[in-house]
Amino acid sequence: MKNKRILITGAGGFIGSHLAEEAVRRGAEVTALLHYNAARDLANLADADPDLTAGMRIVFGDVNDPEFVLSLVEGQEIVLHLAALIAIPYSYTAPRSYVRTNIEGTLNVLEAARRVGVERVVHTSTSEVYGTAQYVPIDEVHPLQGQSPYSASKIGADKVAESYYRSFDVPVVTVRPFNTYGPRQSARAFIPTVIGQALRGGEIKLGATSPVRDLTFVADTAAGFLAAATTPGLEGGTYNLGVGSGQSVGEVAEMILRLMGSSARIVTDIQRLRPEKSEVGRLVSDNRRFFAASGWAPAIKLEEGLARTIDFFRRNPNRRDADTYVV
Repeated sequence: MKNKRILITGAGGFIGSHLAEEAVRRGAEVTALLHYNAARDLANLADADPDLTAGMRIVFGDVNDPEFVLSLVEGQEIVLHLAALIAIPYSYTAPRSYVRTNIEGTLNVLEAARRVGVERVVHTSTSEVYGTAQYVPIDEVHPLQGQSPYSASKIGADKVAESYYRSFDVPVVTVRPFNTYGPRQSARAFIPTVIGQALRGGEIKLGATSPVRDLTFVADTAAGFLAAATTPGLEGGTYNLGVGSGQSVGEVAEMILRLMGSSARIVTDIQRLRPEKSEVGRLVSDNRRFFAASGWAPAIKLEEGLARTIDFFRRNPNRRDADTYVV
């Protein structure tokens, strides 16, 4: 990564902010794209190491603007594309915006990469494209199922990326992170929700507690992205980034409460439940393909990662309002 010119779209996001930090730490010349806002809010980069953000070129813009994207990709060697709308509940309310940003925005990035001729594009997929597992662990040939407008938009983006490799030889690699967690994660995710509510006291309000998730600490996910960016011979491939084991939402919530020394009771909040046919029951990765290709493997065990996450939210108690459900 030393002296590589790297563009990271979605650098203000949860994973993107950690990825941008790690890329700078490894000596890359990072251009960090954040979604334009008049306040020039740095989003999650505001909580990043200031010594590392000082080494970034921070740009505000929108991946939905193809001319802007083209101007930004020019001069870059590697593009790490994470910009997306990701909140599943909001995709039920505004599905067209997910198609526009997640599919058309990805098209804009790929077309710019094709015109400029970059060395590598890493496109971000999601384990949600698999839907409820037909078998576990889930490998990369598992059927794709659009169980929410969000997952359908990501399936579409994945196929656009595949087509640009097959049609135009754009050197794109698709990575599918399973459920990433850690410091800075939005309270829309269940782990920060449990931590935030436990810190405030009272009941722990959750949606379904039976779904099983493969939980990867954010530092491991960031390392996986950088391995995908630099490992030779991955072009055209799709790779799972996951631990390879799963726990139910309820089990993880109980683990968090134990680590926090909390005796809070977990209750079901019906507004947090997905539509019945949209809920994804099991997501457990088969990560052997990426390990064989790159040597990447997650290093942070769940209990350690949860402890680090709890520590972050304890030190930043007002960062998120976990008691109010926000679509």
